[in-house]
Amino acid sequence: MDHTPASANRKTDSAANVRRPMLALTFAMTGIAYLLGSVSNAVLISRFYALPDPREYGSHNPGATNVLRSGRKIAALLVLLLDMLKGTIPVYFAWYLDIPPIYLGFIGIAACLGHMYPLYFQFRGGKGVATALGTLLPIGLDMGSFMIATWLIVLMLTGYSSLAAISAALLAPIYTYCLKPEYTLPVSMLCGLIILRHHENITRLLHNCEPRIWPRHPLKRHSR
Repeated sequence: MDHTPASANRKTDSAANVRRPMLALTFAMTGIAYLLGSVSNAVLISRFYALPDPREYGSHNPGATNVLRSGRKIAALLVLLLDMLKGTIPVYFAWYLDIPPIYLGFIGIAACLGHMYPLYFQFRGGKGVATALGTLLPIGLDMGSFMIATWLIVLMLTGYSSLAAISAALLAPIYTYCLKPEYTLPVSMLCGLIILRHHENITRLLHNCEPRIWPRHPLKRHSR
């Protein structure tokens, strides 16, 4: 004989009924994040400004840094902002819809995977740094500020955009643990993905053949 109180059964059924729509919403937002992330702003902005395809010159990476090598700073800035928005928009709406933190992380990862392997551009994408930064902004501006500061400091000291991105990715889980510990696992997964995506850059850095954004150290340039 089942002695389970009827009220307990009702609570269980109610919890299941709540979880089902939430899971469906999470899957929908994950798909939307990937599709939005698949929009290659670097390619589209380069076409708009009649610039070469960023996948065919420089680092062959369709991102803001490579577009900057074309000499069009406005184009590079637009790519940076739009790539960040690809991460910010789906994560913000997911947060607004009360999707749990762990799932917010997966939605952010989906946006970055879209940027790295875009459905609309033969799966030839970028490294996902700007998009990853965009996913962190809805979680907290303080954490986003730490990430931007880390990236800028390393970039100004070394001139290597890739090293700046790798450094920010390595420190992001620590910042997250100190500021928003409930997001540590998904942020760590996202940062691990970014570091893996930079494996060729890491090899070039170790062999001292990674190209800089500028030809020599800016501090040394001003010291002469």
